Amino acid sequence: MSKDIVIHWFRQDLRLADNPSLSAAVKQGTVLPVYIFDNKNSGENQLGAASRWWLYYSLSALDESLNNKLCIQIGDPKKVLIDLIEEHNVKAVYWNRCYEPWQIDRDKQIKKVMQAHNTEANSFNGSLLWEPWEVLKQDGTPYKVFTPYYRKGCLNADPPRDPLSKPKKLELFDNNDSGITIEDLNLLPKIRWDLQLEPHWKIGEKPAQHKLKKFLKNAINNYKEGRNFPAKAYTSRLSPHLHFGEISPNQIWHATKSMENSDSLDHFQSELGWREFSHNLLYHFPELPHKNLQPKFDEFPWVEDLEILKQWQQGQTGYPLIDAGMRELWQTGYMHNRVRMVVGSFLVKNLLLHWHNGERWFWDCLVDADLANNSASWQWVAGCGADAAPYFRIFNPVTQGQKFDPDGVYTRNFVPELKNLPDKYLFSPWEAPNDVLLEAGVKLGENYPAPIVEIKNSRERALEAYQSIKNTK
Repeated sequence: MSKDIVIHWFRQDLRLADNPSLSAAVKQGTVLPVYIFDNKNSGENQLGAASRWWLYYSLSALDESLNNKLCIQIGDPKKVLIDLIEEHNVKAVYWNRCYEPWQIDRDKQIKKVMQAHNTEANSFNGSLLWEPWEVLKQDGTPYKVFTPYYRKGCLNADPPRDPLSKPKKLELFDNNDSGITIEDLNLLPKIRWDLQLEPHWKIGEKPAQHKLKKFLKNAINNYKEGRNFPAKAYTSRLSPHLHFGEISPNQIWHATKSMENSDSLDHFQSELGWREFSHNLLYHFPELPHKNLQPKFDEFPWVEDLEILKQWQQGQTGYPLIDAGMRELWQTGYMHNRVRMVVGSFLVKNLLLHWHNGERWFWDCLVDADLANNSASWQWVAGCGADAAPYFRIFNPVTQGQKFDPDGVYTRNFVPELKNLPDKYLFSPWEAPNDVLLEAGVKLGENYPAPIVEIKNSRERALEAYQSIKNTK
């Protein structure tokens, strides 16, 4: 007697282990594994270029783990799923929830359509440690400040579930006669700028697990302090694997729980908590990517200057740490978190450019571009978000470089024009005597730009701009 055919719809859960939806689907019948590239509903949230590159290789790795039986589809998932249901007499559709507002709206509509077709629609939590509606203040309202959210809310809620093993027997239905391949999604750019990203990443479920084990073995004990130094390998770099679901937060959480408690371990777990907090904010405040959470910033006197914006994007600001970060982003699809804060502060405070400019650029260039994290973090650094950094906290790119890249290893790697400049002047080359510049082969304004703004003056200008809205309600 043949088993019922059920669909597991892969989304941001591109893995086999600890996949609640897939595990549930396996128990009910023969699984038709489907990935739908939704080019109808995402609107302005369609994947950026770096994310599309990552998705190509992540889907390829997933397809290989499914013995090349991943059914690739393009279009509106509502129509695609109905067509598959009718073609194969599918009894149920399973998926893990996504939390971007447009996906929530789409999935609600799909569930209604499934009901009309007498087809089960079953959704699960495969992406978060705690559901956004589970961690609320005592009055039932969402948290807006991270520390009480994490310490009082999350850590006093039910603990994250144990990770699930990979299904022992995965009986798959082969629908590859659809004729659509991963190549048909056109995820890779026509001009292959992405080739520079390849040396920096191994993509897929197995590399994600390997990276976690390596981090726990070699780096986590130095995480709290070491994570601030961009030249040192003390960060996990798991964020793109988490975003695409090649690894789950539950797998990471429980892997760390088996380790000896330390300040570094607690700090790393709280970073998982920040990821949860960002998704919590996006769920409860769906306009987070567009709207200031502090309304007074609606009156902020932002500057519009496309030329200055371009210099920031290209790493040509004349501030070596800023330029190193922006070039790291372009060359690797990633930027060290400490440097993200510094370049973000520079954009919105020293340059007075709207945080939307940074959010959109990061969305297109980051392999770990995540709507919740990206929006919440940019609102944080701009001072207009929940639990935001005070606007008057303005990172100085010179002192930040001196403190966190004291030997200049990170900066010289991405700004080789300055590789021969002494450490004393590396982060402020305009202060170097002419003979030092000459010996280092640096010609300011020619082979390396002069500063596009002056730190002291731009700081004062930012504080004046903030003062103009300080008392606005």
